[in-house]
Amino acid sequence: MKLFPAIDIKGGKCVRLKQGDFDQVTIYNEDPVIVAKEWKAQGADCIHVIDLDGARSGESPNLKIIGDIIRETGLYIQTGGGIRSIEAIRSRLDVGVGRVIIGTRAVREPEFVREAIETFGAERIVVGLDGHEEYAAVAGWEEDSDKTILDLAQGFEKMGVKTIIYTDISRDGMLGGPNIIYTERLINETNIDIIASGGIGSPLDLELLEEIGAAGAILGKSLYEGRINLREALMNH
Repeated sequence: MKLFPAIDIKGGKCVRLKQGDFDQVTIYNEDPVIVAKEWKAQGADCIHVIDLDGARSGESPNLKIIGDIIRETGLYIQTGGGIRSIEAIRSRLDVGVGRVIIGTRAVREPEFVREAIETFGAERIVVGLDGHEEYAAVAGWEEDSDKTILDLAQGFEKMGVKTIIYTDISRDGMLGGPNIIYTERLINETNIDIIASGGIGSPLDLELLEEIGAAGAILGKSLYEGRINLREALMNH
C-alpha cells in the first residue's frame, strides 16, 4: 500500500480544512516547500498536493509553488484542484507533476476523463471522487451531485481509469478513521486501484486499509498533529 503525505495549499500556505469547510482552516506552515522537504527527509517518495484555491475557482494560483516543490525535492507529485481543462492538465505536467487528479469536472462531465486519458495516457490521470455518504460532491466539496461514487467509479473503469482517490468528506480532518465499508465496496466492485483519503488518524487505520486491499492512503492531519509517524508508517507499509 502506497502512502501519500498530503500538502493542501491555500493562499500560498500549507493548511488543512475540517470536513472540507473553507471557513475552518488550520495553517501548519507558511511554506509548503519546507513541508515537502520534511516528508522527503522522513522517507516519502511521493506527495499528494491539492490546490484548494484552484478547487474553488478553477484557476491555478498555486502552480508555481507546486513546481517549486518538484524542483526542490525531486519527488513524484500527484496534484489536483481546479483541473477543468486539457490545458490545466498540461500546465501541471509541464512543471513536472507525475499525475493529475480530476475531480469536479470528472463528476459533471465524465467524458472529459476519457479525453484526458486519450490525450495524456491513463498513467497520468487520476480521478478524485469525494462524497457525503455515497453521493459525489464537487466544487471544492461545496456542492453535492446526484451521482453515486460507485456508479461513477464503474463508469470510469470502462473508460480505462486505473486509479481513483476516494474521500469521505464527513470524515476529512476529523481523525476518526476512514470510511472502511464504502472503501472496501469500491475495491470489491471495481478493478481500479482505490486510494483512501479522509479521516485516517492512526496506525490501526492503515492496517485496516491494507487488509481490505486499498492501493494507497493519503495522510494529512494525522501527520501534522503527530498521530502517525511517517517514517514508521512507510517502514510498515
